[in-house]
Amino acid sequence: MAQLEGSQAPLEFGGPLGTAAMLVLLPATMFHLLLVARSGPARLLGPPPYLPGLEELWSPRALLLLFAWLGLQAVLYLLPARKVAEGLELKDKSRLRYPINGFQALVLTTLLMGLGVTAGLPLGALPEMFLPLAFATTLTSFIFSLLLYVKALVAPASALAPGGSSGNPVYDFFLGRELNPRIGSFDFKYFCELRPGLIGWVLINLALLVREAELRGSPSLAMWLVNGFQLLYVGDALWYEEAVLTTMDITHDGFGFMLAFGDLAWVPFTYSLQAQFLLYHPQPLGWPMALFICLIQAVGYYIFRGANSQKNTFRKNPSDPSVAGLETIPTATGRQLLVSGWWGMVRHPNYLGDIIMALAWSLPCGVSHLLPYFYVLYFTVLLVHREARDEQQCLRKYGRAWREYCKRVPYRIMPYVY
Repeated sequence: MAQLEGSQAPLEFGGPLGTAAMLVLLPATMFHLLLVARSGPARLLGPPPYLPGLEELWSPRALLLLFAWLGLQAVLYLLPARKVAEGLELKDKSRLRYPINGFQALVLTTLLMGLGVTAGLPLGALPEMFLPLAFATTLTSFIFSLLLYVKALVAPASALAPGGSSGNPVYDFFLGRELNPRIGSFDFKYFCELRPGLIGWVLINLALLVREAELRGSPSLAMWLVNGFQLLYVGDALWYEEAVLTTMDITHDGFGFMLAFGDLAWVPFTYSLQAQFLLYHPQPLGWPMALFICLIQAVGYYIFRGANSQKNTFRKNPSDPSVAGLETIPTATGRQLLVSGWWGMVRHPNYLGDIIMALAWSLPCGVSHLLPYFYVLYFTVLLVHREARDEQQCLRKYGRAWREYCKRVPYRIMPYVY
């Protein structure tokens, strides 16, 4: 990987040129998916049916809705939490504190939306506003990232992320200079990571389900499956919210455009692609196939949750009876590397579960179009790339112990394949 003069870490994502390209390609891909999902051919690899003009993209009402949504989630974030957790130790030996109330926010949001629909809130009209909402969110992400970049210019060196202080403004704007930008106790990265985008994804899916019921009398079985599977995924992430404090996003990556746009725009508008597709391209789905898809989802979730729970339990308390008997490799840092159980099967069993679940989310959309499978393809590439980044980090951190672990566990994500 390239490295700029004075940089403390190798450059990722193709350096300044690669990140500059992604500043354009990521929003362009999101708008392409939104446009082709509602088009007749629904071709993933074909051109969009048309290019919307500014009058179709810009809407003060959409911007107001976005700010209302962000404001609601910020208020819920500030409510008393069922628990306050400490993050990992920082460069200055301090530990930040985080409210663990994401699941509470999901439940309260659901109740508020339910009351709103009962009172006449036209939730089914939301899909008609996807383009202006996506445009408002993208614009907000750019401005927000610029403010974060400016804020980081006056932050102490100890507050900067390992990879976001290269000295190149484009690269640092994309990756993010400051590791944990905060105002008071309000942590912007932690807030965006699991709140507005993930819960917004659930809301968008629900709006698509409501709209399908309005158009066809009732939601299809395929739409119910997609909504149910993805609600389980979001609910799981928020129920186990504390686990995010040890992920690469929180511990290593700065908060810049990559995470701001990804959390606020990319997640809700592209992860809901299957439900969008089903609204405009209804697919027949019988109960035998539906049960088979549910089995695939169950297998994926079993692997995903089992691997993550085992890792989180071991990190919290290696003496816990459920993990005390697992074989480990000692490291120079004092930490132990699991080399049995789920983590003795492959190096990232949670990624394997993620990919299997992603396939289950797409299968209700049939096999006549490639478009609903964009998430599987994209997420597989994302996880392979993320695994490679993690590999480099672990090698630098654990050295010989990590090489020994790789010999003992040769497969990275999928046994006997990769």
